[in-house]
Amino acid sequence: MNMIYLIDSFFNLLFPKSCVVCSGALAKGEEGVCIICNSRMPRTNYHLQSDNEVEQRFWGKAEVERATSFFFYNKGSDYNRILHHLKYLGDKGLGEVMGRCMGKELLASGFFQGIDLIVPVPLHPKKKRKRGYNQSEWIAQGLSRATGIPVKSDLLTRIDDGSSQTRKSVFERWENVRNAFHVNPNVEIKGKHLLLIDDVLTTGATLVSCAVILTEQADAKVSVATLAVA
Repeated sequence: MNMIYLIDSFFNLLFPKSCVVCSGALAKGEEGVCIICNSRMPRTNYHLQSDNEVEQRFWGKAEVERATSFFFYNKGSDYNRILHHLKYLGDKGLGEVMGRCMGKELLASGFFQGIDLIVPVPLHPKKKRKRGYNQSEWIAQGLSRATGIPVKSDLLTRIDDGSSQTRKSVFERWENVRNAFHVNPNVEIKGKHLLLIDDVLTTGATLVSCAVILTEQADAKVSVATLAVA
C-alpha cells in the first residue's frame, strides 16, 4: 500500500478533518463541507433565472451580461462559517473546494458559455500580504478546475489603501472603491467575455467598480459570480 496514503490515513485518524459548517468528522471523499450540510446549503439557484436579484443589483450601475451567487449569506446561519474560515482562519483551500463545487453545479446550466477568462477581484497588496492570500483567487482556481476556463489574476490591481468595507455605510462603501482599481495595459482583453469572481456580494460596490472599468476602459464584456450574497 502507498506509504503516503498510510501516513495520511493515520494522521486523519488522530486528527480527523471536520465539516466547517457542522464540525462533524468528514467521511472519505468529503472536502470542506460534509454531504449532509452540502445538501442543505441555502442555494440561490439564480444561475437558472434571468433578471435575478443579483443581476438587478447592477442595473443602472454597470453593464453586466449575467450574474449569480451560489448561496445565501443569512445572519446567524451556520453556513456563514464557510466565509469565516476562508477569510479569517487561513483556510484558503476551502475557497478552491467551494469554487469547484459551484463550478460543477453551474456548468450544466450554460452559465459559463462564452466566458474567456475568470478574473478574481484583487486585494490591495498590503491586505494580501497580511492575509497571505486572496480568497477570491482560490475560489477562481476552483471554478477553473471545474470549467477549464483559465484564470487571469494579474488583470486588475487594487490601487487604493484597501481599507476594509466591513463597517462602512453603503455610501462609504461606494466612495471607498469608486476609483480603486487599475487595468493591466499589457493584457489584451478587448472584446473578451470576463467572469468577475468575489467571495460575497453585499452592496456590490466593489464588483460594480471592477465591472465599470473593464467595460468602459478595456472594452470587454463582464459577468459576475460570487460564492455568497448577503
